[in-house]
Amino acid sequence: MDDLLEETGDNAPAMSVAELSGAINRLVEGGFARVRVRGEVGRVVQARSGHLYFDLKEEGAVLAAVSWRGQAARLSLKPEEGMEVVATGRLTTFPGQSKYQLIVEEVTAAGVGALMAMLEARRQKLAAEGLFDAARKRPLPFLPEVIGVVTSPTGAVIRDILHRLRERFPRHVLVWPVAVQGERCAPEVAAAIRGFNALAPGGRVPRPDLIIVARGGGSVEDLWGFNDEAVVRAAAESAIPLISAVGHETDTTLIDHAADRRAPTPTAAAEMAVPVRADLSVRVAELEARRLRAISVLGERRSQRLSDLARGLPRPADLVDRRAQALDAAALRLPGALRTTAARAAQMLARAGAPLRPRLVQGAVESKGARLQEVARGLERSLAETMRERLRTLRNQRLDAAPISREMMRKEVQLQSTASRFARSASAVLEQRTARLSAAAQLHEALGYRATLRRGYVVARAAGDVVTRAEGLAPGVLELEFHDGRIEVQHPPGTSQPRRKAAPSAPGSQGSLF
Repeated sequence: MDDLLEETGDNAPAMSVAELSGAINRLVEGGFARVRVRGEVGRVVQARSGHLYFDLKEEGAVLAAVSWRGQAARLSLKPEEGMEVVATGRLTTFPGQSKYQLIVEEVTAAGVGALMAMLEARRQKLAAEGLFDAARKRPLPFLPEVIGVVTSPTGAVIRDILHRLRERFPRHVLVWPVAVQGERCAPEVAAAIRGFNALAPGGRVPRPDLIIVARGGGSVEDLWGFNDEAVVRAAAESAIPLISAVGHETDTTLIDHAADRRAPTPTAAAEMAVPVRADLSVRVAELEARRLRAISVLGERRSQRLSDLARGLPRPADLVDRRAQALDAAALRLPGALRTTAARAAQMLARAGAPLRPRLVQGAVESKGARLQEVARGLERSLAETMRERLRTLRNQRLDAAPISREMMRKEVQLQSTASRFARSASAVLEQRTARLSAAAQLHEALGYRATLRRGYVVARAAGDVVTRAEGLAPGVLELEFHDGRIEVQHPPGTSQPRRKAAPSAPGSQGSLF
């Protein structure tokens, strides 16, 4: 290379672009085989191929850096824009663009101060979005049936959690194994939190009632995966209550702010998750004793109250005696009430029967009988006229003897049938009218005054009219009608004025019918 640089003039051999690029590449790689560069991470691009491209910048200078796919997956710290880091690798050139770049093999933070500054900036950003608000945090279940633990399956953390759960209150535990540091930590922890939330209730794999994200202590770099934005967002979005138990009591990560509860250690997280069964047993026994004492006291108070109320009640005998006395009084009033009711009913019957005079009933019976006889005579005349008309029609027709004979026989049969039906119908009508007439006659007999005469009453008539009042009666002959005949007497027999008969003094005595 030195020989090429010393040759000058027009006779110097010309170099191709590829030769020059190769010479520069050998020179750069030979002089900078392994370097450590400190700077601020600028633009970061994750290509589809898996290669990671980013810039390391400082005031007035920019260095392009690339980490190939295999190496990028093994980086302990993933570069992020604004992060101050120390990148270790080798310097090389990229002939396709006539530039040099750093092939990065490892990335570390450029001191704790730089990490903490970046952590604070991220915390403020997520807090501004409301991911750390206290109103979003959910209460922990008192006694979860299933507890999901996101941690390394081989570390001491899971053994401490299981041991403390067995001591306090054994529960069903589901472990989701994840890497707790390095490049795989953040995506695996975020996927585990979302995976537990995606389980369906009542499915083949039970859905946890509580999630514990746990890890032992370590440096800021070791715990950096729990500061990842994807982990924080997964914890904030979890519908299942979540306890963060990352690091020791003095260690703080961003997942602690997004979780529903923060535990200083994984063991403390197990203590927050479940109560002590022995303490619960004692508490239940105390509550049972209080319940029994309360029931006893309540029973005594109710018994005393019942006794106090019973003293204010009258004796049962007094209540029965009063009712018995009222019943006796009602029994004494009953016969008189029955007689009064019977007398009122008799008066009502008399008022109702007054319009049913025997003369009206007899007139109705005679009218119906005359009507029935008139209808019967009309039927007989109609039948006779019909027969004469049929015979006259038969004589006037000039027909053969045989058909006439048959027609006459048929008509005769019809006539006999009609006469038979008429006789039966007339008999039925006559029986019906006779029965109605008999019933009317019986009603007339029952309501007529002759039945009253048979009970000892007398009808007095003067000049053919019934006498109903003694006042104004002129002297003369009186006709007295008894049930078995009539007699005539002179009125008055020896005085000029009639004597008035005294009115009955008792309701039971008999008086005049009219």
